[in-house]
Amino acid sequence: MRLLRLILPLLGAFVAAAAVAAPAPTIAGVDVEGTRFRVTMTDGQMRHSDKLVGAVLTMGLDGRLVRVRIDSVTPDPRASARDVWLHTLSMQMPDGSWRNPCKADPDGKHFAFPIAGRTTDGVLRAAEPGRFELVCSAGAQGKCARFGYLPWSVGADGKPLVDTYNACVRLFRGDYGGRDEPLTNNGMLIDFYDLQGIQNSDADPVLVFEAGWGPDGAVCVHHPRVKENVTLEQLEARYPQLRGRTGAICTEEFARAHGALVFNHSRP
Repeated sequence: MRLLRLILPLLGAFVAAAAVAAPAPTIAGVDVEGTRFRVTMTDGQMRHSDKLVGAVLTMGLDGRLVRVRIDSVTPDPRASARDVWLHTLSMQMPDGSWRNPCKADPDGKHFAFPIAGRTTDGVLRAAEPGRFELVCSAGAQGKCARFGYLPWSVGADGKPLVDTYNACVRLFRGDYGGRDEPLTNNGMLIDFYDLQGIQNSDADPVLVFEAGWGPDGAVCVHHPRVKENVTLEQLEARYPQLRGRTGAICTEEFARAHGALVFNHSRP
């Protein structure tokens, strides 16, 4: 009986405490802010990627659910890539193993980060909350954000940068016709710049003006970056918007007058 009397008060205190304790917060939603995941908890708190290292998120990808683990998060050291956070991610494979989903970038790194929105036909557009693109630092979308073209931000003129970002993606992919049809090769030497002063030309005398770019592709093309992939005649035949806008007529001044936002030089 003595033992029973000792146990009951302790048990009663434990039950009472459990009854009044608030339930542990759980995840209420996952969204993206800049290039970080933003998790909202049921208690109203928000946690960003740098506070979620080790967490596993379940995401929809191409109509299926995948598990993605956040292995590390660090600010991008490049000055032009303000507000960019580089994630090292692992995706769970069907056999249960974990693998980084990104190819190596020019620095040999396998970084990724999310960007809010939805890409269709090669263009990033606004989308409902919770929908985002997971981009790799090796790809055009990742490169353009790291070079300072932040699609959620505004430029020096106060206008949204999303069109300039999309123009940059078209440029890097050599997507002259704006149909999500890349016509470049990996490792091509280019010099690119823009109207906002985010990137400036290096004025390399080996390179000459190639094209001016908008969110829907090239507005004019002086010469193709990779001649083995396409000719000026083929560009005009394939993309009606480029008819009469290829060759010598395509200068930086012409491109500016026809709405180009970014420009590039390449080998003639």
